[in-house]
Amino acid sequence: MSIPSIIRILLLGIILVLGGLWIGQNVNLLPVDASLNAAVYDELFRVLFSIGTILFLGILGLVLFSLIKFRRRPGQQGDGLALEGNLSLEVFWTAVPAVVVLFIGLYSFDIYDRMGGMVPLNHGAHDHQQMDMQQNIWGGIGANVEVSNTDNALAALPVEVTALQYAFLFHYPKGDIISGELHVPKGQLVSLRLEAKDVIHAFWVPEFRIKQDVIPGQPTVLNFTATKTGRYSIVCAELCGPYHGSMRSAVVVDEADDYNTWFSNNAKTTVSEA
Repeated sequence: MSIPSIIRILLLGIILVLGGLWIGQNVNLLPVDASLNAAVYDELFRVLFSIGTILFLGILGLVLFSLIKFRRRPGQQGDGLALEGNLSLEVFWTAVPAVVVLFIGLYSFDIYDRMGGMVPLNHGAHDHQQMDMQQNIWGGIGANVEVSNTDNALAALPVEVTALQYAFLFHYPKGDIISGELHVPKGQLVSLRLEAKDVIHAFWVPEFRIKQDVIPGQPTVLNFTATKTGRYSIVCAELCGPYHGSMRSAVVVDEADDYNTWFSNNAKTTVSEA
C-alpha cells in the first residue's frame, strides 16, 4: 500500500524542520562569547541560522527533486505540460515567507530593544532613568549622547574612546590614563563614551557581540560587561580611509587584582576611595 503524497510531504517537512533546528542549535559559527551581550545576540543568531538552514535544505531538496523527476526522458521531443497556475501553491509560498519575515522582524526588534538599541537620544529627555544613568557615570558630560546598551551604572568603569584615522585612543578619567589599548576588569560594567575626530568609524569587538558607529559631533555611550579574561581584537568596521584595514586595537580583560595592578602602575593621579 502506497503512502498518500500529503503524508509523505508532511513527514518530509517534519524531518526538514527538526534537522534545521538541530543544525541551528548545535553548529556554532561564532567566535567565543566573552560578554553579557553575547548570550542575547547568540540567541538571535541561532534562530536565524535555524530558519536559514531549513529554507536552504528545503529549496535545495526541491530543486534536486525537480531536476530528477521532471528531466527530459530519452525520446521525448515535445514541450512539457502547459500549467497556468496553482492557487493553493501560490497562497502557500506567499503566506509562509510573509509569516517568517514578520516573525524575524518582531523577534529582531525585541533582541535589539533588550540590548538597549531603542534608547532615545539624551537631548530628547524622555527617559529619565537613562538620563540619570548617564549622569551617574559621566557627571553630565555632553548634551547629545546616545546609549547603545544599558546596565546598572552604579559600579561602571567610565572610559573615553577617541577614534581617529587610524587608531583608537582610550582615556580613563579616573587616574588620567591614556592608552592605545583598552584594559577592563572581568565582571564589571564598562561604559565607553565614544567620539570620532575626523570621519565615521565603528567600534567592533566580535567576541563581545558589540558594534557601534562612532560619528563626529555625536558622542555615543556603549556599555558592556566582559565575562572571560583574555585579549580580544577591536576592529574598525566602517570604511574610514585607505588604511582602514590597519585600524585595530585590543581589549584586555583581566581579573580584578590584575586590572588594579595595571591601573595603579599607569595612573597619573591618585584615585580616592569612594
